[in-house]
Amino acid sequence: MSMQILDWSALDAAGRRQALARPQLDSLGDVETLARSIIREVRKDGDAALLAFAERFDRAKLTSLAVSKAEFAAAEQQLTPRQIAAIEVAIDNVRRFHTAQLGVPLSMDVMPGVRCERLFRPIPAVGLYVPAGSAPLPSTVIMVAVPAQLAGCPERVLCTPPAADGRANAAVLVAARRCGVEQVFKAGGAQAVAAMAYGTQSVPKVDKIFGPGTALTTAAKQIVASDPAGAACDLPAGPSEVLVIADESASASFVAADLLAQAEHDVRAQSLLVTDSAPLAAAVAAEFETQRRSLSRGAILQQSAANCRILVVPDLATAVSVSNDYAPEHLIVQTRAPRELLDSILNAGSVFLGAWSPESMGDYCSGTNHVLPTYGYARAYSGLSMADFQKRMTVQELTADGLRQLGPVAETLANLEGLDAHARAVTIRIESIGRDSTGGA
Repeated sequence: MSMQILDWSALDAAGRRQALARPQLDSLGDVETLARSIIREVRKDGDAALLAFAERFDRAKLTSLAVSKAEFAAAEQQLTPRQIAAIEVAIDNVRRFHTAQLGVPLSMDVMPGVRCERLFRPIPAVGLYVPAGSAPLPSTVIMVAVPAQLAGCPERVLCTPPAADGRANAAVLVAARRCGVEQVFKAGGAQAVAAMAYGTQSVPKVDKIFGPGTALTTAAKQIVASDPAGAACDLPAGPSEVLVIADESASASFVAADLLAQAEHDVRAQSLLVTDSAPLAAAVAAEFETQRRSLSRGAILQQSAANCRILVVPDLATAVSVSNDYAPEHLIVQTRAPRELLDSILNAGSVFLGAWSPESMGDYCSGTNHVLPTYGYARAYSGLSMADFQKRMTVQELTADGLRQLGPVAETLANLEGLDAHARAVTIRIESIGRDSTGGA
């Protein structure tokens, strides 16, 4: 299927909405119903449910869920030195960039006698979900486990689906161990989310769950996050997507390669090119077809190509406006002066500037995090960072003089709201200060 080329200026409002429409997901009601059913089974039967779901969904007959020391050791032998070195370089870069994000405690006197502080505390127990499916993702291990380790989260639990032979992916295990994760369980999808949210005989309960997944996994995360007895979740995520802004200076082969890199993820993945050059649009469409025929995930690309489009706009300012409207997970800017557009980019999960910055580098090893908001959520959400693994706790401490000076403000506001008990908690102290200062009892 050839990529559609659309003239943005010729489209009416409805046509523009359709041009930026994302692929239709499965019925949300059906997905949520299945997720709730799986969660109920795991809460009721614990490990037994996880073993049954592993056989049902992953075709794996497991005798235990935890990855053993022997399995970790065997995984090391399955990777080549070059593969292990690549994992280690990626870990180093991600660790370096995320270390720089660590928050600095804040302490200040907002006025004499009134001290306010902000302290950081790690989330005590975190669940790290790493998909496997058709493409095991050791890179995701790095993106969730490195910041969890840097934040000092004491308990780090990782779940990943088993292969049909009952083993976890070797690269996932190697990456986990190098990121300091020792608790790895062979469980996938909504059942893994349920296990980490509520705990089973083997899987510890956690406070917050991180990592991407299918629509079913995402639905499960949102369900357990709405339950006070469950676990919080990181951010909404759906099918992967990329938007490329390019002008006539861009390489058609580079742009097509970037579009295909996202389209190969999933049949619902989406790749868009927004360009002010009609010749580039035609060249990219042709190159997209040429490159697609040589790629291994042809069946997926055959379907996801239907979600891919090229929009020809009058100028780059319009291209940025279109991008901001779409709010892509990944935004690649391949123009003569890409950095000049950066200040006007408002909505994007992660931005890649220039011809030499393919999105693949952010996926694997540049140092930024690849767990990003999709499906338009980049308008309000950010990609994973150190802040997601830490709680910001505020502290205030007032002296008697500080309360005497500021207390009347609180009294006035409390009475304005009709909350006289709030006011009284201040008044009783101010009266006590007055008695003490006059020598009263």
